[in-house]
Amino acid sequence: MSATALPTVPRARRVLPGFGLTLGYTLTYVSLLVLLPLATAFFKTAELGWSEFVAVIAAPRVLASLELSFGAAAIAALVNSVAGLLVAWVLARYDFPLRRVVDALVDLPFALPTAVAGIALTALYAPSGWLGRWLAPLGIQVAYTPLGIIVALIFIGLPFVVRTVQPVLEDLDAEVEQAAATLGATRLQTFLRIILPALWPALLTGFALAFARAIGEYGSVIFIAGNMPLRSEIAPLLIVTKLEQYQYAAATAIAVVMLVVSFVLLLGINALQGWSQRRLGIARTT
Repeated sequence: MSATALPTVPRARRVLPGFGLTLGYTLTYVSLLVLLPLATAFFKTAELGWSEFVAVIAAPRVLASLELSFGAAAIAALVNSVAGLLVAWVLARYDFPLRRVVDALVDLPFALPTAVAGIALTALYAPSGWLGRWLAPLGIQVAYTPLGIIVALIFIGLPFVVRTVQPVLEDLDAEVEQAAATLGATRLQTFLRIILPALWPALLTGFALAFARAIGEYGSVIFIAGNMPLRSEIAPLLIVTKLEQYQYAAATAIAVVMLVVSFVLLLGINALQGWSQRRLGIARTT
C-alpha cells in the first residue's frame, strides 16, 4: 500500500522582513537620530572639566532657570491631568452638538506653530489684552510672569493627556458603573474604586508626555514669559543665550543636566506606571 503524503504546512509569511533586518534598521535609525546627538552633547560638555561644569550649573541664573522650567512643567502637567481627564470624559461619554468641532480643537496645539500660540496668549493675557485688562484690577498679572509660562505650557500639553485617556475611556464599559450604582456605590466610590484604577496607567502616561513636552518648550513661552533673568527665564532660552554668546560647552552643560533630570523623572514615572498595570492585572485575576 502506498503511503499517502502528509500535507505540508506553509511557513507563516511575514509582511515585513525578518527580525534581523528590522532590528538592524531600528538600531541604526535610533542611533543616528537620538543616540548620536545626545552623545555629542555629552562629549561637548566634557570639554569643560568637572570644576567648570559645576561652576556653570551652580550659577544662580542657571539654577533659577532650571527650577522654573521643571517646576512650571510639573504644575502644567498636573493641571492637564485633571483638565484632560474631564475633557476626555465629556468627549467619550456624551454626544452633543459640535462634538466633532470640540474634538478637533483639542488637537489644535499640535498643528499650531508654537510662536503663533505664544503671540496669541501674550495678546490675550497682557495687561491691555482681552483677559488681562480684567485680571489686572484684581492684582493678577499673567503675561511676563511665571504664571504666564504655566498657562502656555498648559495650552501645549493638554492634547497629550486627552488623546491618551480618551481611548481607554471609550473602551471602558459604562455598564460597570451602572452595576456599581445598583450595588449601592456612590459616584465618588465608583470613580475612585472602578474608573480611576482603570485609567491610572493611561493618566500617568499622559502626565509623562505633557511633562516631557513642557520641559523643552520654547516658542510659545518666550513671548509670554518676559524673559527676565532669575525671575521668568526658562532653561531653553538660557541655552540659546549661551549659544549666541559662543559658549557652546556651557550651553550643552545645561542641556545635559536637563536631559539627565528628565530621564530620571520619566524613568520613575514609567516604573510607577508598570507597577500600576501589574497591580491592576493582579486585581482583575483575583
